[in-house]
Order: sequence, then C-alpha cells, then structure tokens
Amino acid sequence: MSTADRSEGVPARGRRADAVRNRRILLDAAAEAFVASGVDAPIREIAARAGVGLGTLYRHFPTRAELVTAVYRHQIEACAEAGPRLLAEAASPAEALGRWVDLFVDFLVTKHGLADALRSDSDRFAALHTHFLDRLLPVCAELLDASVAAGEIRPGVRPYELMRGIGNLCVGRDDDPEYDPRRLIEPLLRGLRRSPVD
Repeated sequence: MSTADRSEGVPARGRRADAVRNRRILLDAAAEAFVASGVDAPIREIAARAGVGLGTLYRHFPTRAELVTAVYRHQIEACAEAGPRLLAEAASPAEALGRWVDLFVDFLVTKHGLADALRSDSDRFAALHTHFLDRLLPVCAELLDASVAAGEIRPGVRPYELMRGIGNLCVGRDDDPEYDPRRLIEPLLRGLRRSPVD
C-alpha cells in the first residue's frame, strides 16, 4: 500500500504533511535517478525509488519538465542552505568550502540533460539559471571570504570563476561515466590554498 493510499481518512493537516513528505521523497529519488541515468530516467524507476505509485508522482509532477524543474530548484535550495551550516560545523572555513564544493558537484551532475529537457521552454530555463546564480553565488562568496579571512586560501578568487571552473570540469562526465570530475577539482581546490611563503 502506498503512502497516498494510507492517507485516506487522515485529517487534512496530516494529508498535507504526507503530501509534503511525498514531494520531498520524490524529489530525492528523482535526483538519484538523474545522477544514474540523466533526466530521461524512466518515471516508473523514480516512483519505485520513492516507494510511491505512479499516480502519486503524476499528482505532484504532471510532466517530466515540471519534475526536472522541481528537482533542480530543490537542489539549488539544498546547496544554498548547506553553506552557512557547513561554516558553522566544519573545523575550518576551507574545510567547509571543500565540503560545499562536493555538494555543488553532486548538484551539477544531477542537472545532466537539463537544457535538453527544457529546450521547448527557454523562459523556464532562463529563470532557473537566474535563480541558480542568485542563490548560489552569495553562498560561494561567503565561503571564499571566510577562508580568505582565516588565512587559508589566497585572496582574489571570484565566486563566479570558481563555480564556472568547477562546472567546466564536470562537463566531461556527461559523455563518460568513467570520468570523475572530483579527481581534477581536488587539485584545483588545493591550488587555492595559501602556501607558507604567501
């Protein structure tokens, strides 16, 4: 029995909570499927990963474009919210930056095929790209500024340059599942570090 089936007879507040939970589970399952198979991952596979029926998935996301857009927005928010949390938790700002970059790479890999999926809706794609920059550039800037202030990395690296460089290193994974962009991103981040003579 699906979560949606079990919600019959539950008060409205409980149904709303179930709907929010189902949506989050669906978005996480879709993100995992997109990492594995791109945005053309079978809808049945996504529903199965989430443990819900196809009807539940289609109630939340009637079209693939809506699902892709929602996953993209969901991951932008998760990446944006992680920055301040990592700064508070990590042993150093540079460690927080490194952990955030890992999340950012996961996000970039998940958006594989996004442009193709939304090609028929260029306005939606443009709005998502603007949202991406508006939310993530300030987070990256905060992590870089904190790392510079702590004397851990060199000043002068702009957030857009870092994010664009990481994005460019992730592009190769689209055509080659054997390619791991993290193997190149790690030395890139090491290159930002201040040397003892700086």
